[in-house]
Amino acid sequence: MVRGVKNMVHKRIKSISIVIMIGIFLLIGRLVHIQLWKTESFTKNHYNLIEESVKQRTQEVIIDNGRGKFYDRNLKPLTHESVPTLVLFPFLKHMNWDVEKVASIINVQPEELVQAIENAKEPVVFGNNDSISLTKKQMEEINDLKIPGVFAVDKQWTQTIPLASQLIGITGQNVEVLKQRYPERNLSKDTEIGISGLQKSFDEFLVQDESTKLVYHVDGLGGPLFGIDVKLVGEANPFYPVKILTTIDRDIQKEAENLVDKHNIKKGGLVLIDIETNSILANVSRPKIDEKDPYKDNGVKNYMISTQIPGSIFKTVIAAAAIDYGLVSESRLFNCSQTITGEPDPVFQHGELDFKDSFSRSCNFTFGQLARELNEIDSMIIENYAEKLGLTSEVGWNGDVFHLSGFKQLSEEEIGQLYGNDEERYDKNYVALSGIGQNNVRISPLAAANMMATIARGGEKQMVRAVQSIQYKNGTTMYLFPQKKLKGDTLKPYTVMKLQELLKEVVDSPNGTAHALHSLPYQVAGKSGTAELNQFKDGKQLHNKWFIGYFPFEKPKYALAVVNLDVFSNEGSVLPLFADMVNYLYQYDQTVQSKISPLR
Repeated sequence: MVRGVKNMVHKRIKSISIVIMIGIFLLIGRLVHIQLWKTESFTKNHYNLIEESVKQRTQEVIIDNGRGKFYDRNLKPLTHESVPTLVLFPFLKHMNWDVEKVASIINVQPEELVQAIENAKEPVVFGNNDSISLTKKQMEEINDLKIPGVFAVDKQWTQTIPLASQLIGITGQNVEVLKQRYPERNLSKDTEIGISGLQKSFDEFLVQDESTKLVYHVDGLGGPLFGIDVKLVGEANPFYPVKILTTIDRDIQKEAENLVDKHNIKKGGLVLIDIETNSILANVSRPKIDEKDPYKDNGVKNYMISTQIPGSIFKTVIAAAAIDYGLVSESRLFNCSQTITGEPDPVFQHGELDFKDSFSRSCNFTFGQLARELNEIDSMIIENYAEKLGLTSEVGWNGDVFHLSGFKQLSEEEIGQLYGNDEERYDKNYVALSGIGQNNVRISPLAAANMMATIARGGEKQMVRAVQSIQYKNGTTMYLFPQKKLKGDTLKPYTVMKLQELLKEVVDSPNGTAHALHSLPYQVAGKSGTAELNQFKDGKQLHNKWFIGYFPFEKPKYALAVVNLDVFSNEGSVLPLFADMVNYLYQYDQTVQSKISPLR
């Protein structure tokens, strides 16, 4: 019996030993798997174990996160600010260092520097990003002292919500999206990627490989591991991060944002195009982006490239087609005391008007009737003319860039339309509504501004640029985005000339819908529009208010679209905002324009 017990114990020990050995081998196998295959992508969160290990043994200050930066057309930063900064490492509190000398250089009390690192466990950026900005001389004097742990550096501070924020877009961290976009690149899980706007469109050029930082190795207690040697890491690359040179003018953009807010535009904004280069000088979209919740109230959405119901600005298309098809002789009159259905108009009693006055006073009856007549000739005429003016195609710059086929600067741009379905094209009532920019007609403010630029140039259609070039860190050009024509048919020179006269009459005529702009320092030509929406608030119908135009009339420089969305009929006029922008640009041209290098 004793022998049986011994055998049983021996078998149990043997079994337990086998289990333990299997466990040890599994553990060793797991460790080998982690060390050899999963060191850079551990768990579903893709932790880089090497990176995390280094973090435990270092203290660091990020000088530049390594992501590419955005600049305006004059190389003024839009998304960041470079601030000459004093950096103090925590081991200084255990050393005798010349705190008095450093304090005297930056004009502070020595006690302030001592207090700043007294309880610090990580490097201290003294004064943060808004209190202490060093001069070049101060930086040189501090670094000449060669005090270990005391550095004067140009630190990059990222602006969370930059100027032209919806155009430029936002960034964020998303491990899954990062892996999907760059499966072959070994990028840290903390890598910032573009979520919207130009940040998203240009992400492949912008995404960082290595940040620039001051690094100090520490032991488990935070003391020096290899002495007090602090190293500057990641600054040697002369090519990266790249610079995205946009077409935005920072000064104009800043004033445009101020004016949009001054005129209480809650939803809408403006887009300004340089006609010569067909480039965006300013893009303002409201609501603003909420820093804590960018998607709140669609704040991240760029309404300047999203399609909206245009109202009477679409009459420009009908006018062009009617001129070409000979429907508007000088003697022809239209009863502008009627609605588009022929009923007495309860609001407007304009009487009999010719074509020119119909356009300047924005008579719905005239353009509803002309739309029907054009549609009877050919059901595709209106769409063809909308295409000739660039309203129903992408107008943002696109093309092949290196290995990127069909690259789009404005990847989120929405394309305009005339009808919701084919049946509407053959229904006279729907056609008439489309002729006055109602029903299912949709146009983006960018496309509307580009239509004005096209007419101002004599009919030549061009793609709209938001970025003029990508530059390497050292200032050499990686890629230059050339001006490109939009494909497709264009208007005849005679038709364009007649449109120019009509647009000018909207402002010049005492009865024109935009006569309030007549006395501006730049002569304006343009078209107003008020679109009725199938939306109501407090029992009142909502509207979109538009004005699109170009100026100065004789030598056009700017095309501007201003829109105020979802407002009541008796409020929200955009003419005062348009006027303020014209006045500002006139003054700007007098004092600044001569000093600015042209877009390339």
